[in-house]
This record gives sequence, C-alpha cells and structure tokens, in this order.
Amino acid sequence: MRWVIDPLDGTASYVRGYPTSCVSIGVEVDGEPAIGVVLDAIGRRTEGVVGQDAVRDGRPIRPSTRTSLEGAVLATGFGYEVAQREAEARTLVDLIGRIADIRRSGSAAFDLVAAASGEVDAYYELFLAPWDAAAGCAIVLAAGGAFRQFEQPDGEVLTVASPIQLLEPLLTLLSEAGLETV
Repeated sequence: MRWVIDPLDGTASYVRGYPTSCVSIGVEVDGEPAIGVVLDAIGRRTEGVVGQDAVRDGRPIRPSTRTSLEGAVLATGFGYEVAQREAEARTLVDLIGRIADIRRSGSAAFDLVAAASGEVDAYYELFLAPWDAAAGCAIVLAAGGAFRQFEQPDGEVLTVASPIQLLEPLLTLLSEAGLETV
C-alpha cells in the first residue's frame, strides 16, 4: 500500500485566494489506484473507492452523460515553465474550435473531481506529478469514469479523464492536436 498525498494542490491559486486549491490524498494498492479523498477550498469533500462508488459530501457523483465533444466543456491546466505553457497553448488552439469551452482551475485534483462529478465533461493535462493525480484518479474510476495516462515523446505524461463514452473521441481529438494517446 502506498499513500500519495498532496497537502496543497493548486498552490498558485491558494496564494492568490482563488478558491480552487485542494488537499489531495490517494491510496494505491499493488500500484493501482484504490482510494481518493479531495478536500477543496470551497469546503467540499469528495471521496471515491475504486470498485465501489464516489460521493461528494455524502451524495453520489457520476461523470457527464454527454455523448459528443461538440458542446463539451473541458478542463485543463498549464505547467509553470514558459516552454510548457506555450506547447499547451498550441494544443488548446487545435481543440478550442471543436468543443464548447475550456476551464482552468489551477488544481489537477479539483479538475479531476470536476470530471468525476460532471461539472466538466472531460479533463486533460500534461506535466502532472503522481501526487497531483492519485486521489483524483481513484475518484474518477469510482464514479464510473475513464482515467488514462500516456507517455509523450519528451518523457512527460498526458493525463486524461472523461466519461467512458467520450474517451475515444477525446483521445482522437488530442491525437489530432499532436499528443500521443496510444
């Protein structure tokens, strides 16, 4: 068993008083996500146990029921380094005309929970550390969503979370934008 804890995911948001920072606690068993708990600055507690269910403040959550990326709202994030942000912006330019809108909270845990609960239709991001995604991954899976990570040619990892029915269309869209999704 391994605990993967991020005591302050969304540090830049926290410093500025933007209410999307989180405490993120993930538990892995035999290298696989098992349990996730995310406490956000808004005061919500979201929990998930893979193979069981996911809840926010005691109420069940589920991913979006949207079946098409047309009209979808995606969440994403940007790295801290200029070259990372420039690459991410180029990807976003390729996507923005094929979806309805984009959200950026500054916290991977916040965005993964948003995908698990249907607040956004899907999420993708590069440059995450394991502690950024561990709890959110378990919550997405527990809620019935899809979670995938793909190594990129530069060694970075692309993280994707979506409802099952949007996974393949989203991976195709990200691939067409130049990201590795195989």
